[in-house]
Amino acid sequence: MVGTAPNDGSGRQRIDKWLFFARVVKSRSLAAKLVSGGGVRSNKDKIDQPSHGVKPGDVLTITLDRRILIYKVLSGGTRRGPAEEARTLYEDISPPPPPKDGISSLDGLPRRDTGSGRPTKRERRQVDRLMQGDQDISED
Repeated sequence: MVGTAPNDGSGRQRIDKWLFFARVVKSRSLAAKLVSGGGVRSNKDKIDQPSHGVKPGDVLTITLDRRILIYKVLSGGTRRGPAEEARTLYEDISPPPPPKDGISSLDGLPRRDTGSGRPTKRERRQVDRLMQGDQDISED
């Protein structure tokens, strides 16, 4: 191919290709949409062009659905290889996620007392027997 030299990791590479090779997104078109939508910053500068070049030493801040990734670019990629190969393209300097401490999103809701809700099938049968006059409720 004319004018395209393999990327040896020393020059610049398009950010959409780098995100695809580093396995941040599943496809290059999704990488372009992420960049165009303002989900990527390079060295604290907002990027809006998928053709923006990244080079080793750049720090990328990537905003995904429920997390923020901070990657330092170590080299450019030549292909989308296995995950082990993709991890050699960057150094993950993201802060660790906050500890969960066993707190769930349902902890703030009021709790119902045990037994105050809908009766179980066994309890319903016992109530039915009592209502019919059958006093022997210890069979189940």
